[in-house]
Amino acid sequence: MFSFIKGTIAETEKNYITIENNGIGYQIFVANPFSYQIGEEKQVFLYTYIKEDEFSLYGFNSMEEKELFLRLISVKGVGPKLALPMFALGSVKGIIDAIDRENILYLTKFPKVGEKVARQIILDLKGKLVKDESTSSVGFEEVVEALESLGYKSADIKRVLPKITSEKVEDQIKEALQLLLK
Repeated sequence: MFSFIKGTIAETEKNYITIENNGIGYQIFVANPFSYQIGEEKQVFLYTYIKEDEFSLYGFNSMEEKELFLRLISVKGVGPKLALPMFALGSVKGIIDAIDRENILYLTKFPKVGEKVARQIILDLKGKLVKDESTSSVGFEEVVEALESLGYKSADIKRVLPKITSEKVEDQIKEALQLLLK
């Protein structure tokens, strides 16, 4: 299906944005449409949802959001319309942390997420998200290589990778070193 789209924000509505790309407007459901500015050039990562009576695009600001969204909708009882609003009120790290610490109170603050659904999310995803994120070095290959050349152990490096927020490789290495020294 579609991985991402780059284009100009043509419209923002209550539940979606419209991105114009080569004269075509794509309606994309996003967590917080009003965080986008009309006229802004933007890249949005996409998930295509196809059902017998629906064909929808869901958009995310980062691959991490998209990957967590895919994990959430794999949980029984959690569909795209329930998972998407979680990103408007919570961060990827906050949601993963709540799942790993079994924080039902945090998860039930999201719209339409009751205690039963929160428990199912925790049951299905606890421990799996941190492992996947921390062992995945996608986008961090150079950081891992640099830290290993400095003598840091693989387990320590994997522990700090999910905490890195910087965009540039140089800043990621500096941030990782600061985290490793704590």
